[in-house]
Amino acid sequence: MAGPRKLFEDVGAAGKTPEPQGGMIDAGKRGARGAVRAWLLVLFALVVAMIAVGGLTRLTDSGLSITEWRPVTGALPPMNAADWQAEFAKYQASPEFQLQNHQMDLASFKSIYWWEWGHRQLGRVIGLVWAAGFAVFWATRRIPAGWTGRLLALGALGGLQGAIGWWMVASGLTGRMVDVASYRLALHLGLAFAILGLIAWHVLSLARPEAQLMQARRAREGRLFSLSTGLMHLVFVQILLGALVAGIDAGRAFPTWPLMGEGFFPADAFYVPDGGGTWRAFFENPGLVQFVHRMVAYLALAFGAVVWWRGRASAHPLTRGAFTLLAVVLAAQVVLGIVTVLHSAPLGLGLAHQLGAVALWVAVIRARHRAQYPIAQSVRGTR
Repeated sequence: MAGPRKLFEDVGAAGKTPEPQGGMIDAGKRGARGAVRAWLLVLFALVVAMIAVGGLTRLTDSGLSITEWRPVTGALPPMNAADWQAEFAKYQASPEFQLQNHQMDLASFKSIYWWEWGHRQLGRVIGLVWAAGFAVFWATRRIPAGWTGRLLALGALGGLQGAIGWWMVASGLTGRMVDVASYRLALHLGLAFAILGLIAWHVLSLARPEAQLMQARRAREGRLFSLSTGLMHLVFVQILLGALVAGIDAGRAFPTWPLMGEGFFPADAFYVPDGGGTWRAFFENPGLVQFVHRMVAYLALAFGAVVWWRGRASAHPLTRGAFTLLAVVLAAQVVLGIVTVLHSAPLGLGLAHQLGAVALWVAVIRARHRAQYPIAQSVRGTR
């Protein structure tokens, strides 16, 4: 039993109180957050490249040059003259060759073949990078707690993307189709952007310790997060509409702005060559498809301005900066879209506009993440 203390005895002399060792979050398995994040950054860069190559494949009308889906054996291109002739013969049996490219020779076929082969090969590389990385992190038990399911989901979505890619290509190999179905192209591109968005969100989250994220969420700006979520959905719809534009070359239909030809609304907007319901015009009439794409762009610009104005009121400088960057990228993308239309969507501007959509998508994801997990800064600017 301890004896009585003196009145003025130093409390610290009796023994120091143990320092806190951290909560349950810190006590859990942290994993290799930095290494997993670096791996995801590689996947992010590869998916961006995949979107760019996919855009070039569409803009060069190369997507139907390979008429079979061979996930494994298709990795090898034709190795000799006989192989090239065999591949060319398969393409010559397709509607695109018979109805549109019947004057194409073997040399011209090779140029479009390499674009499609490169697109598919890049997809295989992405699958291998994901599988190898996941296997290593899982075998060495370096996956952070709670992240196994998220990383597996990325792989599953990648596999689904490959299947949808072939489903898209198959739509242009029957009947009188000389292009892939635009709605299948929209689904294919939309899933690519969904995968890219998930990777971007995960990269941002892994940049900070889990305990820090939990603490930051207590300071989340709910209203700003909801607004940025709404803008994210609107931008995603606009990306899908952009795929519909690309799918039927609608960007070249009305090279005028702000009017479409002689008026605000395009002439013969609901005309479909082989008849059908009015609803088909929203997918197949170039004028109407471009008009809807324009209108949603204006709506996104207006809504983006509201979100940016709300973001200016954030108490966190880094959050305000993220929303300012979002507003700049959004405005630049709208201007680039107008320039692309005025020049009838040439290859270079078309690709730049698609990459601009990537930049806008990532800027929205980043701003939304900042609203959900704000980074506190002192007056001096340190975290």
